[in-house]
Amino acid sequence: MSETVETVQASSPASRPSKGQAGADPYSIPLEKIDVSDSEIFETDTLWGYFERLREEDPVHYCAESEFGAYWSVTRFDDIVTVEKNPEIFSSARSIVVGDPNPDFPLEAGFITMDGPRHIAHRKTVQPVVAPRNLKRLEPLIRERVIEILDGLPVGETFDWVDRVSIELTTGMLATLFDFPYEERRKLTFWSDMATASPDMVGAVGFTEEQRQEALKGCLQEFTELWKEREGKPQGESLDLISALANGPATQGLLPMEYLGTLVLLIVGGNDTTRNSISGGVVALNENPKEYQKLRDDPSLIPNMVSEMIRWQTPLAHMRRTATRDTELAGKKIKQGDKVVMWYVSGNRDESVIERANEFLIDRPNPKQHLSFGWGVHFCVGSRLAEMQLRILWEEILERFHEVKVVGTPERVRSNFVKGFTKLPVRVSPRT
Repeated sequence: MSETVETVQASSPASRPSKGQAGADPYSIPLEKIDVSDSEIFETDTLWGYFERLREEDPVHYCAESEFGAYWSVTRFDDIVTVEKNPEIFSSARSIVVGDPNPDFPLEAGFITMDGPRHIAHRKTVQPVVAPRNLKRLEPLIRERVIEILDGLPVGETFDWVDRVSIELTTGMLATLFDFPYEERRKLTFWSDMATASPDMVGAVGFTEEQRQEALKGCLQEFTELWKEREGKPQGESLDLISALANGPATQGLLPMEYLGTLVLLIVGGNDTTRNSISGGVVALNENPKEYQKLRDDPSLIPNMVSEMIRWQTPLAHMRRTATRDTELAGKKIKQGDKVVMWYVSGNRDESVIERANEFLIDRPNPKQHLSFGWGVHFCVGSRLAEMQLRILWEEILERFHEVKVVGTPERVRSNFVKGFTKLPVRVSPRT
C-alpha cells in the first residue's frame, strides 16, 4: 500500500485551532484526552511533560480521536524495542507515520514501508553507498566542505545556523551521494521540505497542495533523467545512490511513484535528520554551558558527544507500525489493523533504561543506547554517515571558534515527525 510522507506534519497555526495542550499542565488534562500527535506541542517544545506522564501512568496509551484518527502511543524504551523486533506482528508495510496516505497523490515511501525479503533486498541495494569503505573515501571531501563552510561564516555577526551550516553541509553531502549537480543542491532541501509538509502547512508558507505535488513530480522528472543516464553503466569505485537503484536486481523495475518514494526516503533521511541534529547540538550545548566547557577542555569527547546529541535531539520523533493481528503489548489488547506509534522522542528520555535521561551529558557512558536510528531490521542505513558528519563538523568548530552562541529564540518545525529547527540565530567567536 502507498504512503505519503506529507502526512507527518500537522497544519499551520493559521489553518487549525489549537488543541490547548501547548503550554498547559500535562497533568490537568484527562489521560484519555492526551494527544501527543499534536504538532503544536513540538513547535513550542512543550511535549516533554505529556510523554513523561504517559511513561509513568499509561505507557501504551490509546488516543481515540486525533487529526489522524485513533492510534496507540508506545512511549517506553523497552516496549518500543519489542515492537521493532516483531515486524511480523507490527508491520511497516502500510505506513511509517501517524497519518494515512493521501489518495489523491499515492506516493510510495520506499523500503522503509516494506517488510521481509523485499525490504532486505532493497536495503542491500543502497547499503554499499554508505558502508564504511565508501565513507572512508568520502571523509576528506566532507572535511573539505566543512572547512569551507566554517571559514565563510561572519565572525562576530549574527546569522542563521540552520541555513548557513546545517542545511549547507547536509545538502552538499546528499548531492554527492546522489551524484546530483552540486550547484543545484538546494533543490534537494526544497524537495525534502515539500515531502514532509502537509497541504495546510504548505499553504502557510506560500504554496498550494497542487504546487507541492508539482514540485515532487519535478523531483521525479529530474531523477528519472539521472536514472536513464546511469542505467546499465558500471559504477566503479564512485558509488552513488541512483546508479545503485538503476542497476540493482531488486530495484531495476521500480515504478515511477515507487522510485519517487524511495528518493523521498533517502532525501529526507539524509537531509532532515542530520541537519536537525547539527542544529539541536548547538542548542543543547548553549543550554548546558558546563558541558560546552567540558568539550573545550577535552575535544576527545567529540565522538561520544555526537551520539548524545543525536539521542538528545531525536530528529525523527516517531515511526508507525500497523498490527497485523490481535496482540497484546504491556498488558494492552491491540486489535488487527490498529495504528501503533513508537515515540522515539519519549523512549530516549526513559529513565528506567537510560540513567539521567533528561540530562545532556557529553561524557555519558554507553551513549549509543538510544532509539534515534530506530532498532532492528529498520535501523537507519545512514547512521554512520550522520555520525561522521557531526564528528568532523565539531572537530573543525573547535579548531576555529571558542563558542557558537545562540543569540535569539530558536524557531522549531511544526511537525510531530521531523523534530527540528527552521531558524537558529547564532554568533561565533574566535578561539583566543
